[in-house]
Amino acid sequence: MCLGVPGRVEDVWEVDGTRMGLVDFGGVRRSVCLAYVPEIEVGDYAIVHVGFALTRLDEAAAAETLELFRQLEASDADRPGRAPAGGDAAPGDAGEG
Repeated sequence: MCLGVPGRVEDVWEVDGTRMGLVDFGGVRRSVCLAYVPEIEVGDYAIVHVGFALTRLDEAAAAETLELFRQLEASDADRPGRAPAGGDAAPGDAGEG
């Protein structure tokens, strides 16, 4: 199973002829290879999988996807035996279940 996550491109540069970018995933920023989306610019959104931007995404679609992730996170935190996102799990609780 693959998971592509939308992020906003904040900066673009080249390393040895390969386009790279700094992508913001809701406050978490990572360097991402932009070689597969040469048309992408600062301010655009991209679907990223394992450090590679795979496709350009419009802002409305990115916002919709990010909202779905927030809803999933909230519903998962409500499940018994789950620690809230970013919270501490109880001793011995690996967050599985």
